[in-house]
This record gives sequence, C-alpha cells and structure tokens, in this order.
Amino acid sequence: MISPCCGRAYTCRFCHNDAENHCIDRRQVMEVVCMQCKTRQPVQKNCQQCNLEFGRYYCARCKLFDDDDKQQYHCEECGICRIGGRERFFHCPVCDVCLSVHLQGNHKCVERVSRANCPVCLEDIHTSRIPSHIPPCGHLIHSTCFDDMLKSGLYACPVCNTSMINMEKVWQHLDEETQGTPMPDDYRNHFVMILCRDCHKESEVAFHILGLKCQECGSYNTSRNKGKAVLRVPGVEVEGAEPVEGGNASEGASSSRPEAEASGEAERDVIKEC
Repeated sequence: MISPCCGRAYTCRFCHNDAENHCIDRRQVMEVVCMQCKTRQPVQKNCQQCNLEFGRYYCARCKLFDDDDKQQYHCEECGICRIGGRERFFHCPVCDVCLSVHLQGNHKCVERVSRANCPVCLEDIHTSRIPSHIPPCGHLIHSTCFDDMLKSGLYACPVCNTSMINMEKVWQHLDEETQGTPMPDDYRNHFVMILCRDCHKESEVAFHILGLKCQECGSYNTSRNKGKAVLRVPGVEVEGAEPVEGGNASEGASSSRPEAEASGEAERDVIKEC
C-alpha cells in the first residue's frame, strides 16, 4: 500500500507504523502496488494488470486485505472490521463495541466504554487486536492486562475498584485469618465506618489490621471512611477515641489472597479487530 501521509510503500500498516514516527490512516489509502508485476494502481481486490488476488478477504472501507480465514466481517457501527463471525457477536449501541451474543441483555452497559483506553496499559481498546475482558462492573480491560493483574495479586478494577472476579473463597480465608488473629487490648472494641467498594454501602465494623469486612455483603474490598474510631464497651460508649492507623481492607485482602484462588481463565467476550 502507498501511505497517504508520507508517500512510501509498505506491505501493511504495522510495517509503516513501526518504521515511521506517525501512524497511518488506512482508510485514506488510495493506491497499492502489486508485488508480482509492480503496477501502481487504485486500491482494489485484484491487480488490474496481472489479476493477482491481493487477499481472500477484502474490505473496501477499511482498505484491509487478509488471506487467512478469521471469519472477518465489517461492523458499520464500530467503523472497523472484526473477526470471529458476525453470527457470534452483536453490536451494543451503548458500549459501542461488538460483544459475544451470550452477553446480549446480560451485561452492564457503560457509555462508549470501548472508546476509552485500557486502564492498565493505556493503549486503545476499540481498535486493539488483543481481546478484552469484561468484569462485572462493565469496564473493559485487555485480557493480557487482566491476567497480569491477577498474577500480581490485584483483583479490583483499576477504574472503579470493584472486585473483578468471584472473591468468596478469599473472603472466607480472611474470615479464618481475622478470627485466628485477635487484636491487642489497646485496639480491641474499636469500631470504624467503612465503605464497601463492591456493594457501595456503608457500615460500622470492629477494627482489624487484616481487613475490614462489609456488614452488608461480606466483602473485604472496603475502604475506611474519615473520622476517629469509636470505642464500644458493653454498656458504655466513648466518642472521640484516638484514630486507629491502618486498616485498609483492600490492601489486607490483596496481600493475604492466595494466588491459586485468584487464578483461572478469563472469559474473552469482546471481539478484537482484524
């Protein structure tokens, strides 16, 4: 193809982008050069001189050629070619991306979520060739970045801090650890207010250095609210006790989480670009 920006010939857009200090707009490509007869000509499926087929799949809108059968199709709403088969995906007008058909009516929509960059690597998601993972909160993350987060012991969405995987076994493990680790007398019976990052509700809980458990949903993915701890002794309530340092439950849960419990294949529900 002849790059419209610099006028040089490259075999593909990736070769151009690797060699130049700018990216090619492939939709603006108007000319190609046949690698067999070297004829320069307008973009088309077959060479006008020797009739060589440039690619088994050809998209005139995206100026895309491909010999491999990846079940490619052009999505008008996305504005690009996708792979995986049109019958296996649908375009969500709110999320503005093609999703697996089993998610139709069964996912949390986030307005134009695919147009945001991956919150981990900060690279584009909408046109990425890497499949994306959809956690329960609806924010998209590259599947490779999602896997790297789990391997590093990070389980919360980097955008909204909601748990991205089923943490029930981890919370049970933390229940056992907190029950087996009594607090010193100086910290016993101190209560603090917390906000749960999973159910978004507030509750008052006994302070524990290993984690602060939400009284609504049982999650340890919580954060402590501002304010001093309250000392509660049976029959006596003392307001304005000294602040208790620490107690960030998300840090406690992350450091205590067994790696084996957070492993597992992430479901790839977002189609990738050609």
